[in-house]
Amino acid sequence: MKILNTQQIRDWDAYTIINEPILDIDLMERAAQRLFAWIKEKHTGEESFLIFAGPGNNGGDALALARILYHAGYQNTRVVMLKIGAKLSDECFKNLNSLEAVRKVEILYCNEGDCMPEITSEDIVIDGIFGSGITRAITGYWAKVVEHINRNSFETVSIDFPSGLYGEDNLNNEGAKIEAQITLTFQFPNLAFFFADNLPYFGKWFVLDIGLHPDFMNEIDVHYFLTEKNDVQALIKQRKTFGHKGTYGHGFLIAGSYQKTGAAVLAAKACLRSGVGLVTVHVPETGREILQTAVPEAMVCIDETEMNFCGAEILQRYSAVGIGPGIGTKQSMQNALKRLLDNNSKPLVIDADALNILSENRDWLRLLPPNAILTPHVGEFDRLTHNHDTSFERYKTQLEFSKKYNVLIVLKGAYTCISDSVGNAHFNSSGNPGMATAGSGDVLTGIILSLLAQGYKPLDAARAGVFLHGLAGDLAAEQLGFEALIASDIINNLGLAFKKVKKE
Repeated sequence: MKILNTQQIRDWDAYTIINEPILDIDLMERAAQRLFAWIKEKHTGEESFLIFAGPGNNGGDALALARILYHAGYQNTRVVMLKIGAKLSDECFKNLNSLEAVRKVEILYCNEGDCMPEITSEDIVIDGIFGSGITRAITGYWAKVVEHINRNSFETVSIDFPSGLYGEDNLNNEGAKIEAQITLTFQFPNLAFFFADNLPYFGKWFVLDIGLHPDFMNEIDVHYFLTEKNDVQALIKQRKTFGHKGTYGHGFLIAGSYQKTGAAVLAAKACLRSGVGLVTVHVPETGREILQTAVPEAMVCIDETEMNFCGAEILQRYSAVGIGPGIGTKQSMQNALKRLLDNNSKPLVIDADALNILSENRDWLRLLPPNAILTPHVGEFDRLTHNHDTSFERYKTQLEFSKKYNVLIVLKGAYTCISDSVGNAHFNSSGNPGMATAGSGDVLTGIILSLLAQGYKPLDAARAGVFLHGLAGDLAAEQLGFEALIASDIINNLGLAFKKVKKE
């Protein structure tokens, strides 16, 4: 699915008005009807709705919704019309006149300096103040109104976009912002939804289809995408009737160290559960018995010097290489990673301690092979680059890093973002907070290594691997909840995740 930024969504509205064609006021009515349909599914009509409307088209949506709610029997509907600026937009003015004609809907006109409008403990507040149309921070009296809503509303629903947010980049926006529990946006998700800094303002978001013209999406060039089940279904390769273990690749996993053999076990199990034909795991001597006992399907490579395994003649035996989970950062392993980068020509996934080693030796980044997959969490990425004040700032650095070094970055977290060397970003739709647990990243490394070894293109391996990892976590959470979920549960549900994707 394509993801649009705030300007592109406004452009889509304009495109629909010209090419459907449809009048602004009729498109606004369509949006209000979809808002009402969502509310009707969740609320019985006994609730009290307090609707804050601003002077623009977001306010017009809110006023149209108030009229529809009243006519549908939602009698406890009140409106606060904020008199911001000298005039209303044409559509907002028309909807205000239509609402005034109802007469039975209470409308409070709020001018700058007035006492704060009353918000009762039973009010569901609807935010239609600015939406995505804001051009400057909310300050002064109107900031106090926003803060009044945040302080007193037990549930706030924002139309389109929480008022006060600039869109994607809120780095320099110090003004007041609505803290919505629910955001009802239109047609497609907005890029701003996928940044952690914005979560306190968006809450849970839902996309409402208002029938914007479909040709716009075919014509517009976008660089942001959301990976969903149907996307992964198209990527998954079918097993061959006469296939054998050699058909599905041989992964080489470099993982584990003294007291960290568990990382090697988790990554190796995940690799095998994701369809690879063979996997060989390099571990230190201290981990040999543990690995062979815990993962009897894996072969083990022992190298006391931590140097011989990364020679070119050894690496040629394998279809893909993964390095990092639990390897530590001691000097001998740093030397080994450097030699591997010098000699390896196979698809590569780099995680955990291998990333930390790179952060200490940044001149080695030039040795990364094209389309190598790096899988940092936020802390590892900042060590690899620099500290960031906001998630959007980090996202921009991520895109620049992928372009500069011609690599894929899998920046792990909610809506894990995969960036490629041509400036695209693929956000992930699966996963849950229970996956923030020790070993979860090791499992992801094993999955991606498996897909690379099976011959998946690096971007396909990253997208499918991240989605399946998240889906397996979702299936585990359905059984166990978030708190009890551990990394092994993700592995145990990988088979069901593959089945679910392929079935649908």
